[in-house]
Amino acid sequence: PPTSPPPTTPPPTGDAMAAVAAMQPGWNLGNSFDATGDGETSWGNPRVTPELLDNIRAQGFRSIRIPVTWGQHHGPAPSYTINTSYLNRVKEVVDWALADGFYVMINIHHDSWQWIATMPSDRATVLARYNAIWTQLASAFRNSSPKLVFESVNEPTFTGSSGDAQNAALLHELNTSFRSIVRQSGGNNANRLLVLPTLHTSTDQARIDELVTTFNGLNDRNLIATVHFYGYWPFSVNVAGGTRFDATVQKDLTDAFDRVHTAFVARGIPVIIGEYGLLGFDRHTGTIQQGEKLKFFEFLGHHARSKQLTTMLWDNGQHFGRTTFQWADPELFAQIRSSWTTRSGTASTDQVFTARSSAITSKTITLNLNGTSFVGIRHGSTDLVRGTDYTVQGDQLTFTAAALTRLSGNRAYGVNAVLSARFSQGVPWRINLITYDRPVQQNATGTTGSFAIPTTFRGDQLATMEAKYADGSNAGPHNWTSFKEFDRTFAPNYASNVITLTSDFFAEVNDGSRVTLTFHFWSGTTVTYHVTKSGSTVTGTTA
Repeated sequence: PPTSPPPTTPPPTGDAMAAVAAMQPGWNLGNSFDATGDGETSWGNPRVTPELLDNIRAQGFRSIRIPVTWGQHHGPAPSYTINTSYLNRVKEVVDWALADGFYVMINIHHDSWQWIATMPSDRATVLARYNAIWTQLASAFRNSSPKLVFESVNEPTFTGSSGDAQNAALLHELNTSFRSIVRQSGGNNANRLLVLPTLHTSTDQARIDELVTTFNGLNDRNLIATVHFYGYWPFSVNVAGGTRFDATVQKDLTDAFDRVHTAFVARGIPVIIGEYGLLGFDRHTGTIQQGEKLKFFEFLGHHARSKQLTTMLWDNGQHFGRTTFQWADPELFAQIRSSWTTRSGTASTDQVFTARSSAITSKTITLNLNGTSFVGIRHGSTDLVRGTDYTVQGDQLTFTAAALTRLSGNRAYGVNAVLSARFSQGVPWRINLITYDRPVQQNATGTTGSFAIPTTFRGDQLATMEAKYADGSNAGPHNWTSFKEFDRTFAPNYASNVITLTSDFFAEVNDGSRVTLTFHFWSGTTVTYHVTKSGSTVTGTTA
């Protein structure tokens, strides 16, 4: 008979799972060493300092991904010798981060599309160059802390390949060559954690299956799988009417995270979401409406946690100030930070509109409890009175006409009061009480390079814009949808009282064909406008 009782828990799957769990949460030092210009400041971010890393650590981040582009910082074939000062500078920043207690990830970044992408037609040259870089990096960092991890390549992509099979074979070759070089270099590299991406860092099942095949062949317990996640594309850039965090956006997220969990995590292989965010943020964070954005990040943090995925926020400088050490949007970061440990209650909207042109009536929104319980509503430091100021029935929160009247004051256009819905856990949900009337536009003339519609917004906020020709067909870019891309084709400027139409929009508008624009505002109001392009001249009319 056995002399010891059988184990009640499965045996540990090795240190990789525990290490990747300890990396949560992570942050990307984007648009610095990955910049494709002369150096780390060539894309507009300042030189990296120890103070920046200290401050990121103080925000609660436990890992830092330092993307690095190497192609313009090495010599010619056959040695491809990396510029000593550049390598030393990368090493300096890596060492600062390690000294701060971070797990650190470095990689080969924009080289992926700059020159690795030509591998289908130039395999030998690309492989030699790639191998030379990793041979030098493995040597330079062979004695670095085990908390330094290497990622083979960022968002691998191939141009001119014969299709999926060749793409998979080429990426498998890069990933396996990278692993062999690092392992054979000795020192701490013998067991260093190595990160391998899917093609395009995609979460599609076929791409996941290809990487599973690579993992099965390597049988190395110190490997990590990585994908990137920027959400359901129409929502992520605000095109095709994708203005809300709805069931489609949520299912896109759950399906993606569930696929990588099933393929890897459930088998004891850790996964890092090496970048996450919304693609519209590359223009500015205002391309996606605030409340919808907050719901996306609240749910992303929750579902990643439930599937044991480590997440690394993409930050190219638009989130955390590189010299101010302040968040550009403290409300957004508070939601992200809270999602690392708990759920938060949200609601169907963070905007309650009342028209100044009519009497104030009660208004109802839907609460999303997300497993929390509703506590109350606060205005500043004052609690609103349940039953008098608002009622809650099930998930329906109704503000009374009397409360809205009091809180709206003189009913100036715009935000009259900011309320806070509080729940048993997580962060509160902000609700803006807004007075508005239907926006008013005026006739205008301009050029395809500079056209602005005079718009008196009167407290309302623009959600999206439709563009159609007289025959009902869609006008402008992405002509498979009538709803155009926010900021890329049209952009509100509330301070200047205009809505600008961009040269990108007019580049794909037929000459001499009248276009009807329908502006959809968050109050539910729609306003129509007409533009006609004639050469480089544009005429706009309200009728």
